[in-house]
Amino acid sequence: MLRDCLVARGSCGSATLIGPARNPAAAGFSLVELLLAFGLGVSLCGLMLQAVLAEGRNSQRLGRVLRERLVAARATDLLRSDLQRAEAVASTAGPGNAFAACSLSGRAVVLHIETAEGPITYSLGKPAEPIWRGQVLMRCGPAFGLDGSPSAGQALNRVVLDGLAPHGVRALQQGAGALQVQLRQELPIGTRSPQVLLHERLLPLPSSFESS
Repeated sequence: MLRDCLVARGSCGSATLIGPARNPAAAGFSLVELLLAFGLGVSLCGLMLQAVLAEGRNSQRLGRVLRERLVAARATDLLRSDLQRAEAVASTAGPGNAFAACSLSGRAVVLHIETAEGPITYSLGKPAEPIWRGQVLMRCGPAFGLDGSPSAGQALNRVVLDGLAPHGVRALQQGAGALQVQLRQELPIGTRSPQVLLHERLLPLPSSFESS
């Protein structure tokens, strides 16, 4: 045995056990590889987070657009109900707006309707309160009772739609039985420049009325 030690190592006292050779592939990942994998993972997570945030902003923007269109549809529904009771329709409220239902405060008349309950004047201009956006469409006319029918009391002036562009309301008669109404809004809906929403509707007119 001693001879074997001397032959193998030259000295049994300094002999060391020799194990199996290590495979370099089994040593694990290097620091460079770990850093590279970490960077790729962080980049992928960042891209996914940006996509989720962008989808959330798009959903919020779409929700706001749908709400604005719903409000505009209600405004045109109100105008349609007023037109169904019309005895006369005009684009002005007489010379110097003498027949306007309320004080206009510098607003421009876009439609004047004569009804059995009293005159109704729709006007476009700057709002009286800063809570409204842009130009506002205002309705001055008879109020509505609890049953939804118009009353013959004092005329009330109310904002129907805000966020309108200058000259953003047009009402043009189409033949003898319809009125083409166009509403143009400019709203800051999640973009740098105002987003333009265009609402158009053809409203029927009563079979017997006067127009000018």
